[in-house]
Amino acid sequence: MLFNSPEFLFAFLPLTLLAFFFCARRWGNEAAIGVLVVCSLFFYSWWNPVYLLLLLFSMVFNFKLGQRLGNSGSKTLLTVGVAVNLALIAYYKYAGFIVFNINATFDTSWDLGQILLPLAISFFTFQQIAYLVDSYKGITREYSFIHYALFVCFFPQLIAGPIVHHKEMLPQFMRNERYRFEVNHFVVGISIFAIGLFKKTVLADGVAVYANPVFAQVDAGQTVDFFTAWGGALAYTFQLYFDFSGYSDMAIGLARMFGIILPLNFYSPYKSASISEFWRRWHITLSRFLRDYIYIPLGGNRKGETKRYTNLFITMLLGGLWHGAGWNFVIWGALHGFYLAINHGWQRVTANFSEGVRKAGFYVFVSWMLTMLCVVIGWVFFRAVTLDGATGMLQSMAGMNGVAIPNGIAVRLGLTDLLYSLGISTPNGGGEIFMKTWLWNVVLLFAVVLLPNVQDLFARYQGSLSSLCYARSATFWPLMSVMQGNGFRVTWYWAAATGAMAALAVLTLSQVSEFLYFQF
Repeated sequence: MLFNSPEFLFAFLPLTLLAFFFCARRWGNEAAIGVLVVCSLFFYSWWNPVYLLLLLFSMVFNFKLGQRLGNSGSKTLLTVGVAVNLALIAYYKYAGFIVFNINATFDTSWDLGQILLPLAISFFTFQQIAYLVDSYKGITREYSFIHYALFVCFFPQLIAGPIVHHKEMLPQFMRNERYRFEVNHFVVGISIFAIGLFKKTVLADGVAVYANPVFAQVDAGQTVDFFTAWGGALAYTFQLYFDFSGYSDMAIGLARMFGIILPLNFYSPYKSASISEFWRRWHITLSRFLRDYIYIPLGGNRKGETKRYTNLFITMLLGGLWHGAGWNFVIWGALHGFYLAINHGWQRVTANFSEGVRKAGFYVFVSWMLTMLCVVIGWVFFRAVTLDGATGMLQSMAGMNGVAIPNGIAVRLGLTDLLYSLGISTPNGGGEIFMKTWLWNVVLLFAVVLLPNVQDLFARYQGSLSSLCYARSATFWPLMSVMQGNGFRVTWYWAAATGAMAALAVLTLSQVSEFLYFQF
């Protein structure tokens, strides 16, 4: 079931809210938790009921193991638990990829048959690995299976995050006030949800039609020209941004309707002026997991600069592999590991620069441009289905397959002769697609750079568990104080604005599409 589907919006969500608060009032908190668990499991099983068996096994196994770890503190038991969880991911997500490469390397013909990837297996597995480690360290304990089940399968964050810690969620559900319907929680929640729904259905899905055909062409072995390649790459860059940002906002909004505040998972990453800042703002809870459970255990930055760069590279390589079983994801992760190593090296070189130089507008602007260039190049590997498609796309973006501007546009601008002299072709047709592609890209670029995000808009209402708030020194954001002090308020004009976004989003429900992060 999708957040942007009619059955979710007009049936599942209102019925779940009604059942939760009714049962809490009539039979108490534990009954309400039980209802929410059942509804969340139903939500998960909507795609394929068979997936539910794996989720239930995973929850029972990790709950029992966590209890034993809390009592024994056995490192061997922790190792077994982590190994079992990783084995499940390895089989369902990577077995086919491994066998394919073995067959290609050794000319064998092994066949595991079709292995269906269970929905959200990466998310709920990583979440439970974190729980096992926290139990081993004595940070958290859980005595009730129904409470643990709610921690794992709470539907707003079950499918695509954020990856939450037990200590962040369960204490909130233990507060009696969470079981009383609060108008302020509901207003804030539904407003954030409406903004996220608009991002997904209007912006992400709207620009997707200018990205998908271009990548389909290059994956099919066709060549595209310079402007078509860049138009498609940028369109996907913004599609992914608003798709994931929209999901993150919708998850926060849905949880808030129940009085629950989720961790921040997305904080305007395209405003970043460095790749390290980008990763502190993109998929924040995954970055936190990779840092705490891979980078730091590997040694972090405690064993010299060379080891630090190696650890960064390994961490990002595994982060890329987490996103998917394919060489494109491995390359994408390795690329970002390389970016981060260069970024940290550059920070050492520029450490002696004056603060005035490092915060100068031109320096920050150039840093932002370079960061965005690196990110867009990385997204090409992330999006392309084949390695040949990704390399073909990059070749076109480098101008190696020619430059073309539709003849209709060239004629209207009176540039036909000039373009001909520069070796730029002017083919007939395609003018409308060209104009719409670049209009979308320009508008969405200004949106991601200039407009405030949900975290800042709802700062006075604690939109998330994070205390992050707009800091110009860390990002490229030309407007000195956009919406500063003028965020969301419970007023008629904010109600009208969010209502309009919700209405526009609902009008698109005839073309429901999955969130891009559902495949991970």
